Amino acid sequence: MRETVPPVHPAGLPFVSAGLVLAVLGRHHRWPRRAGLLAAGACAAFFRHPPRVPPARPDVVVAPADGLVCLVDSAAPPAELGMGDAPLPRVSIFLSIFDAHVQRAPVSGEVVAVQHRAGRFGSADLPSASDENERTSVRIRTESGAEVVAVQIAGLVARRIVCNARAGDKLSIGDTYGLIRFGSRLDTYLPAGASPAVSAGQRAVAGETVLAELR
Repeated sequence: MRETVPPVHPAGLPFVSAGLVLAVLGRHHRWPRRAGLLAAGACAAFFRHPPRVPPARPDVVVAPADGLVCLVDSAAPPAELGMGDAPLPRVSIFLSIFDAHVQRAPVSGEVVAVQHRAGRFGSADLPSASDENERTSVRIRTESGAEVVAVQIAGLVARRIVCNARAGDKLSIGDTYGLIRFGSRLDTYLPAGASPAVSAGQRAVAGETVLAELR
């Protein structure tokens, strides 16, 4: 049953409940009842939390989000992390409203920094979005010392980033650590010298699609 109908992330329960409340209050009137049920169903689909099976291979970086790979390039990591301005390989994934919006740890390791930065809302699929939009950056260090950064970027519709990771936390590859409500983009910064294994236009599956191998 859970494979057919995935569970809902806890952050989505208030939205699903609001739709159901509307349906109950308007149960004697067709349009309010239908609108409430439709809203509840849409929110349940948006906040779905499907099970994923990370690869068993060591030293790989997996996609932190479902969506379309919209950019593969090099860029300096977010300034607030204090990692310098040297460009690092970057893979950007754009999430449409039809994608599952939970985020998963791209590698196993220790969270060494979590930084949130407010910004103005723009189009999350633009290369400059990470400089303009609200974002939360999570820096993870693997046992081998490699560092990978996952950046949640709020989009045009999104109004809140949820990040449950804290500095000092230990994450396993594929662990759920947050979500972005209603539209978003995820940037993954790889260690210098890493070669992305995906290309623009490819679909990514959070926790399963290999973005790169750590050498």
